[in-house]
Amino acid sequence: MQRKIIFDAVRRMLGRGFRRDEVAALDRAIERASAETGFPSQDSGPGGPSIQHGLREVSPQGLALIREFEGCAKRRADGLFEAYPDPGTGGAPWTVGWGATGPDIGPDTVWTREECDRRLLADVARHAAQVAAAIGQAPTSQNQFDALVSFHYNTGAISRATLTRLHRAGDFAGAEREFSRWNRGGSRVLPGLVRRRAAEARLYRT
Repeated sequence: MQRKIIFDAVRRMLGRGFRRDEVAALDRAIERASAETGFPSQDSGPGGPSIQHGLREVSPQGLALIREFEGCAKRRADGLFEAYPDPGTGGAPWTVGWGATGPDIGPDTVWTREECDRRLLADVARHAAQVAAAIGQAPTSQNQFDALVSFHYNTGAISRATLTRLHRAGDFAGAEREFSRWNRGGSRVLPGLVRRRAAEARLYRT
């Protein structure tokens, strides 16, 4: 995986260079993405595995869609953002800021807005890399890619979802219909997920 591609994409999103702590945080995110997808974090040498496609970037429209549905929630009176429980389970996974989850986030997690924004950009870049790996060489428009990244950012299911298989096969109508199936939190349908899947499906078919 070419780190420079990811760093350049996030740098363009930020509109500035990186601080040292941001470089370290993004490095950690890339390593996690590499471990989860099974792809190397650097280009391999002759005879080694490599990703044959280039990584894709989420457009400003795609990033806006993720921001809209994630929201930077649970802002306290002091301006900090505290973690909140999953609406489906009432507990784990705990979420903070723009929908960030992970082993470093629990019920006592409190972040600044800057920390929330940095994590969003790093997580979007990581999920975009995973979507690019999952769809391979399948012809994909920017809107389709953005919709798939938003879907994956919320569900983490790009590698196992039927919609990914249908997209790779070129059955875009079938893939679009699959979005609506992912509308449950725990064992119940959540109105927020119904709205998000509908928005992603609209973007996907545009």
